[in-house]
Amino acid sequence: MAVAGARPRAPYAADPFFSRGRLHPEEQSPLRNDFRRDCDRIIHSTAFRRLKHKTQVFVSHEGDHFRTRLTHTLEVTQIARALARGLGLDEDLAEALALSHDLGHPPFGHAGERSLDQCMNAYGGFDHNAQSLKIVTALERRYARFDGLNLTWETLEGIAKHNGPLSDQAGNGVGRYEGKGVPCYIADYSREHDLELWSYASAEAQVAAIADDIAYDAHDLDDALRAGLFPLDEIDEIPLVKCIHAEVLTLYPGADQPRIVNEITRRLIARMIADVIAETDKRISALKARSIGDIRGAKKTVVAFSGELAEADRTIKKFLTPRMYRSERVSAVMGRAEEMVAALFAHYLVRPQDLPEEWRANSPKTDGGAYARRVTDFIAGMTDRFALAEHARFFGSSPELR
Repeated sequence: MAVAGARPRAPYAADPFFSRGRLHPEEQSPLRNDFRRDCDRIIHSTAFRRLKHKTQVFVSHEGDHFRTRLTHTLEVTQIARALARGLGLDEDLAEALALSHDLGHPPFGHAGERSLDQCMNAYGGFDHNAQSLKIVTALERRYARFDGLNLTWETLEGIAKHNGPLSDQAGNGVGRYEGKGVPCYIADYSREHDLELWSYASAEAQVAAIADDIAYDAHDLDDALRAGLFPLDEIDEIPLVKCIHAEVLTLYPGADQPRIVNEITRRLIARMIADVIAETDKRISALKARSIGDIRGAKKTVVAFSGELAEADRTIKKFLTPRMYRSERVSAVMGRAEEMVAALFAHYLVRPQDLPEEWRANSPKTDGGAYARRVTDFIAGMTDRFALAEHARFFGSSPELR
């Protein structure tokens, strides 16, 4: 029976039966294809479970109903699957990439990332995308035969470059990596297992990336309103949201604010998904794509918003930046979180004996860069509450993050 909204598999969709395989060859499963197995391995990983207690925007003890990295990831996954289904792409690969896209985030969201990046400035910085790849290829230790999760090439490719090429064919960084170069771990790993960092990733990887944008836009508006950072009528400064808001008020004039906000949120998501499908169809038609190679060899992303919705996406982010991400309430909390992460880094750097034994092993303090990276890996894997507990253990108390 056909699934509502599903298309036949597109010729440019990734195919698990023609995967480039895994770094360490394994027998095929009689019950699950390779991309489905990747999803399952990610879901069962330690890093995935930790997302439950990692900050999205608000730290967990500010309220049970705000999004965490885990709930955000699940929402991105739902949107990615909807997009893949509507475009005739492989839903399992899209899901695997959505599930794994935030595995490398440290505690306290972007504040933790900024702090670790500054701490590691002398050793190449910190990049959560590179950390995601490191987790699934090295830091997860669940299998007797290899480190990491031994995911398929297509999943690793998508984790590394779902936002586009990282380098040109000569290996020079492009985009956000122009001038500073590709993060060391991604470059080193790709030398062993070539991820073709100069090309675009699959359409499924691009779906996961834009699903992240859709989830951020809709759900951060929802969380910000729930937190009372601005009144509901202020969202009418965003033309697309104003239109949806008016539509909801016309249909449900007596609804209370929580119901109105939920109606706006779900309609915004639906409109963005429909727009991405229509725009992607146009781009693929113009490209005359007939294979996944055509997608990778394109000159620009094929999964995208139309010009109108791209402007709406920018407007939502511009609206939220001063009111939410850089609001006094959020900035004060994140500033204290940054200081706490930096303090933990400095402490472990001079007191390796305070690391768990398995993290001290094979980490002699003879190479400052290697040891500092080991400390960073440990801190990046922490949940918010474990970081708070460690800070209290070493410094007698934890900062008030609310």
